[in-house]
Amino acid sequence: VQLQASGGGLVQAGDSLRLSCSASGSTFSNYAMGWFRQAPGKEREFLAAISWSGGSTYYADSVRGRFTISRDNAKNMVYLQMNSLKPEDTAVYYCAAPEENQSIRAVMLGTIDYWGQGTLVTVSS
Repeated sequence: VQLQASGGGLVQAGDSLRLSCSASGSTFSNYAMGWFRQAPGKEREFLAAISWSGGSTYYADSVRGRFTISRDNAKNMVYLQMNSLKPEDTAVYYCAAPEENQSIRAVMLGTIDYWGQGTLVTVSS
């Protein structure tokens, strides 16, 4: 599956932003999906995961209650709604997927086989 993230940009602290990720090349509904980010000088960090059906989601503590992951299997899209953004949310954001027919747990554990190209989010104070 090929993934392409979009929707990043420059926002102010407290603003909201929605990232999108389009998928192609395979049966999208067979994949659990996730979002990760990497800030300058830091390791890549897991943010959120969603099951193939969208019925299960899981969040890192750092974003739980502020970020929401969702998907539209009819459109081959996964989204990350980010609210109450903080300067420490500044990073390159990646959508990602494990191998086909893996559970949401694979995303949570970082067992990723497919990465999107990343989209930069900059939050100014």
